[in-house]
Amino acid sequence: MPSVQFSDLNLLPSIQKTLSRIGYATPTPIQAQTIPLVLTGRDVLGIAQTGTGKTAAFCLPMIQSLAQKQMRPESKFTRALILTPTRELAIQIHQNLEVYGEGLGQRYAVIFGGVSQGRQVAQLKKGVDILVATPGRLLDLIDQGYAKLNRVEVFVLDEADRMLDMGFMRDIKKILPLLPKNRHNLFFSATMPPEIKSLADNILVEPKTVEVTPPATTVARISQRVMFVDKKDKINLLIHLLKNKKDQKTLVFVEMKHVANRVTEKLEASGIHAVAIHGNKTQGARQRAIQDFTNDKVRVMVATDIASRGIDIDGITHVINFELSNIAESYVHRIGRTARAGADGEAISLVTADEKSYLANVEKVTQQTIPVDKEQPYHSQVAADSQVVKVGKAKKKIENQRKSQGRPRPASKKKTKKRSFRRH
Repeated sequence: MPSVQFSDLNLLPSIQKTLSRIGYATPTPIQAQTIPLVLTGRDVLGIAQTGTGKTAAFCLPMIQSLAQKQMRPESKFTRALILTPTRELAIQIHQNLEVYGEGLGQRYAVIFGGVSQGRQVAQLKKGVDILVATPGRLLDLIDQGYAKLNRVEVFVLDEADRMLDMGFMRDIKKILPLLPKNRHNLFFSATMPPEIKSLADNILVEPKTVEVTPPATTVARISQRVMFVDKKDKINLLIHLLKNKKDQKTLVFVEMKHVANRVTEKLEASGIHAVAIHGNKTQGARQRAIQDFTNDKVRVMVATDIASRGIDIDGITHVINFELSNIAESYVHRIGRTARAGADGEAISLVTADEKSYLANVEKVTQQTIPVDKEQPYHSQVAADSQVVKVGKAKKKIENQRKSQGRPRPASKKKTKKRSFRRH
């Protein structure tokens, strides 16, 4: 049976021409299944991880549906809204919209925190066909009277599980009542924990589910290894792995922002050119880091999960988990940054005795046993033989560490106000 082509998907000739020009011929599975559903007006629940092509799966039919109605948005109003957790992903989606919608005369805008709002306000005043936004900045501009959502025809919630991780659920629940009840809804998430399932049930109306990859499945072309190491030797092992590997493009994952800075400094001191990317970096610094890594000016980027979500960079040969996440699904997202576009990739996890429970959880969720590499100079038999602590206890431990390292302790025992994440 021949594979489906974009030319089979009933897209407008102008969109087909653009897709042909940029080299799109065969849609990915999520594109082949989602585009026809969206064109018929069905609500869609898409379960797909980053790198499966879901951006085009919802952008292409959305552009077409809006173009066929031949309406112009009024000042401060938007016809379609795409909510996404990070500024990097918002920028990427906006760039894709401008490519896909070339020649259609539609207005696309992107808004996110961490930068001056002047340009964003100017775009909103003109009226927008499709607005890509992070929740915090969107609510800020709504509160100031610059954005109105009561005429939104299509609503897309992208990376819903990451929204939950970043503490955006309260913001999303504030945004939903501002949308019209009768609208077209598209909901995408890599995983479906109970909170996300409940949110999807609240947003979607008789949705069609599209699941192209089980939520905790690792890419077959990625070679995975575990290296057991004592905590004091971790940075030395990382340097050992990166030394004299000039042909490799490596993404190193850590859990906290100060660790990203410290690791980057250690690598630079060892003669390995590296950049860090995390939530405390300015927008300009983050974009420069991504650009330098993309263009091979630096071959190592050290990232936290929040900062890296939505970054789609070709040519990454290696992913190294300097610190394992206590969320097993994050492991899948991390290593999925390599082995793109048919290439092979390698994922290495540096695991201490304290992280053994995280490794056990990854192996349980992904239903695999990751091979252990003892042929490295810092192998720790103590870590390899250590007992697994229950993941719940380990998770609580790292949460306590984050609290103590990420902000000062309150002076008294009075309850402190919960930290806001609205400006990501």
